[in-house]
Parts: sequence; C-alpha cells; structure tokens
Amino acid sequence: MGLFSELRLAVPWGHIAAKAWGSQQGSPVLCLHGWLGNANSFDRLLPLLPKGFYYVAMDFGGHGLSSHYSPGLPCYHLNFVSEIRRAVEGKRWRVCFSCIFPEMVDKLILLDSAPFFLDCNEIENFVIYKRNLIEHTLQMEKLPKKPSSVISREEMLRRFLQNNSQMNEECGELLLQRGATQVGTGLTLNRDRRITLLENAFDFISREQFEYYITKLPARTLLIKANQGYHGVRRENAANKETLCFMIDKLKSVLKERFQFVEVPGNHYVHMSHPHLVAGIISSFLQSRDRIPAQP
Repeated sequence: MGLFSELRLAVPWGHIAAKAWGSQQGSPVLCLHGWLGNANSFDRLLPLLPKGFYYVAMDFGGHGLSSHYSPGLPCYHLNFVSEIRRAVEGKRWRVCFSCIFPEMVDKLILLDSAPFFLDCNEIENFVIYKRNLIEHTLQMEKLPKKPSSVISREEMLRRFLQNNSQMNEECGELLLQRGATQVGTGLTLNRDRRITLLENAFDFISREQFEYYITKLPARTLLIKANQGYHGVRRENAANKETLCFMIDKLKSVLKERFQFVEVPGNHYVHMSHPHLVAGIISSFLQSRDRIPAQP
C-alpha cells in the first residue's frame, strides 16, 4: 500500500489538500495530524496498516498544501472541526468532532494525544489566551505583504528540529517535504503566519465539562500513549501526568469496554519514527468487531 493519490476539496476560502491510500470501496479512515503537522505525518505508518480500508490524511487549513484562511479570520480549533465535516460531506474521504457529530464516527484512535485540552491550572488564563489570539491576528494583518523568507534546506530543518525537541531529523525532513516549497536553492514555509501558540487557539475545559463531553462519545476509542511523550498541553507541563491520568480514568469509567488504553515506548512522534511499535495495535483495533462501514 505504498502508492497514494493527492486529493483537493474545494472550500469557500480555497481548498483542503489530502492524500489517500487504498481503494475508495474500502472502509474509510480519516487521518488527522497534530498542531503544525501535515498529512505526511502518516507516510511511514499507513503502509503498515491492513488493506481493505481507504485511508485519507488531510492537511488542515494553513498547514501543508491546504489554503490559508481568508484575511481577517484567526486560526481557531473549531475551524478544523468544520473542515473535517466538509471533508465528510464532500465524500472525499479527533475527539471534538466525534462528540459533535457522533453518528459519523464509529472508531476513534488517539496517537499520544489528549482527548480534550483539560488543564485546571490554565483555566484562569483563558481570557488572556483569547486576547492573545485576537491581538496576534491583528498584528499579522498589519505586517507588510512581502514574500516569505527563503532559507536553505539545512537551516530550515535546523530551526524546525530546534522547535520540536522530540522529533528526529528523518521525521523533520518528511514534514518539510509537504510543509515547505522549493524556491531557487532554498525553501519557504507553507504554514499560515497566523498560526500561533497552541494555547491561544484551543479552548480549555473544566473537569465537569470533560465528564459531560465524553458521555456524548459513542465511538469505540483507542488511546495510544508514548511513555516519553507529552502529558500536558504546554511543554513546561509535559511531565505532569495528573491531568492525563484523570482523563484516562474517566474514559475507562464512562466508555467501559468501548475504551482501550495502550502505552508504548517512544516519544510524541513514535508513529513516525518507529511506526512498527503502533501499527500492530492499530491494525487489531481497526479489524476488530463493529468495523467501520464502507462508503456507499
């Protein structure tokens, strides 16, 4: 399953780019990258997964080869939920979408990812984050319209890895293949400059809200946690496991047999650097009973 095809879905602000593996007659599996990633996040994993499924990896708006959002709009996490809904509606084939549109999701797989942004120490900063998002968007609009900086491939990779301490050089190269464009002898980043710090673009919720939201999650859910991955939203809180443990305990108590938790060795990018460590777990989950229905 090494061959893939490129897809483009028209949206009001341009297009959503995606890449697909397998036959369109197979059961659909939508693959969603994380913050500042792109569809290449799954290049090394998907060839190891079972045939008989139609795997589609999207680039969210402002990431990879997808269009940037229209001027005046901030990059906000519910925009991404809307994009998923558009992709499903266009039949081109994360937790928030699964709760809002539960009838569209049969199985949910989380790769070293928290189900929601739950951090009691951050709730008090909610207003600050929202203000920062608005101010950042306005600042970006005031910047002169000039071509993106062209820098050497080596320098761009160095900066990329410097900002992603758990990523190795091979994985960094893979993401830059789709996240940057060749200009002369150098590269320019494709990323929308309005994409800012993660905490400015996502909503934090309380423990009570979390408990309510997961009651609206009927999908069978697999959470694969890397033992050296991130445990908190902010990197300085990455070693604090208390919040994640709370979420796992609640998922077990609410979803019961519909929830499966597996811990694997490795860091946040284990699905890219050592995909064989998670491929067997994911394959078993996908092929288990209550398979995802095929597209008509």
